[in-house]
Amino acid sequence: MAAKLIDKQLHNVPGKLRVAELLFDVPVNYNKPNEGTLRLFARSVRRLVTPVESTKEEKQLPWLVYLQGGPGMGCRPPQEYGWVGTVLERGYQVLFLDQRGTGLSSTITAGTLALQGNAIKQAEYLKNFRADNIVRDCEAVRRCLTTDYPEDKRKWSVIGQSFGGFCIGTYLSLFPEGLAEAFICGGLPPLVNEPDPVYAKTYEKVAQRNKDYYAKFPEDVARVKQIVQYLKDNQVTLPSGTLSPERFQQLGISFGMHGGIDSVHELVYRAWNDLETFGFFTHPTLTSIDSYGGQDQNVIYAILHEAIYCQGRASNWSADRYRAANSQFHLNADHPEICFTGEMIYKDMFDSYTELNSIKEAADILATTTDWPALYDEKQLAKNEVPVYAATFVDDMYVHFDHSVNTASKIKGTKQFITNVMYHNAIRAKPDELIRQLFALRDDTID
Repeated sequence: MAAKLIDKQLHNVPGKLRVAELLFDVPVNYNKPNEGTLRLFARSVRRLVTPVESTKEEKQLPWLVYLQGGPGMGCRPPQEYGWVGTVLERGYQVLFLDQRGTGLSSTITAGTLALQGNAIKQAEYLKNFRADNIVRDCEAVRRCLTTDYPEDKRKWSVIGQSFGGFCIGTYLSLFPEGLAEAFICGGLPPLVNEPDPVYAKTYEKVAQRNKDYYAKFPEDVARVKQIVQYLKDNQVTLPSGTLSPERFQQLGISFGMHGGIDSVHELVYRAWNDLETFGFFTHPTLTSIDSYGGQDQNVIYAILHEAIYCQGRASNWSADRYRAANSQFHLNADHPEICFTGEMIYKDMFDSYTELNSIKEAADILATTTDWPALYDEKQLAKNEVPVYAATFVDDMYVHFDHSVNTASKIKGTKQFITNVMYHNAIRAKPDELIRQLFALRDDTID
């Protein structure tokens, strides 16, 4: 089934890019295509040709589709991606697709979910927003955009960052016939049926990053304890909800990024300085802390994050259970250090964020859901014929190296660039170097 193109508007980024803003309609549920549609938003980009009216503008260039990380995050404008120029120089045109429910693609918020009805209906609706339907959308859009292409040119290439790589694993499982090649950046998906095996590994990596943080900023040991105690004794409001001790602890999600340790230190220093100077947190400090959470801006990330690992099993608030069972991550001032947490979703988030509190009941329903369909077909992956080029980061705090290496061994023909000098967000922090390495895998041959 091809997506229906609803609107296309063209504009230029002067001297650089020719951008098309595209709107498509696709089914909410591909098994029941007559029971409602979703509106998808995408931007396509190619090199700006001068004059614009040149016939070269209409050349049928091969497509490279970018699948954003998340789940729940939309794409930024094309000019904000440092690797775009390199890819365009290689002859591609790039499609930035806001995955369903994200960005401008039938955005999921507490308010838009309320349109579905009660919590049960909201949960049923949200089941349509995982990787299996994201790649069905991709296939529908591919069929639409390549309708006039010669039959042997209708496959397209994909590049996925983090969760976008997970989507590529599903794409390779369900629709390999639509793919010419795949590039994966820190996103070889753990081939698991539930999130428990994921958190068993990632909590270890987060603990190590806490050690790195306090080794670099030992003065923050006492500062963090002081801040947490203040939050225990006082109710502190944020624009998006409440700054609970647990929510402050969640700032550690930044530890896995280039510059993340320094950014957390900056927030800790600001908060501590406020307490020392005024005895309370100032508005600029609270605004800065609030901007580091973002759960209210990306509802899918919070409500479906654990479900992205589920195949026929319930998540049962996996990260919450692991934190409760691991005293190292308890907010105990008697511990040598208070450890920050990482990329985990906790039940208390649905209390500390006003937006999430509105969908708390639906979140509980999804956490106990077992009828999640399979996302990966390991038999298909074992006989894969689509070239796969993967960047894997030894010190990745979000997608553990052990899981990545295991998955790479199960996707036939995967070539890996493995490094211990990049972190998870290398595609943003070091785009030129990362893309160069991925294309080196593509261009090189092995005797």
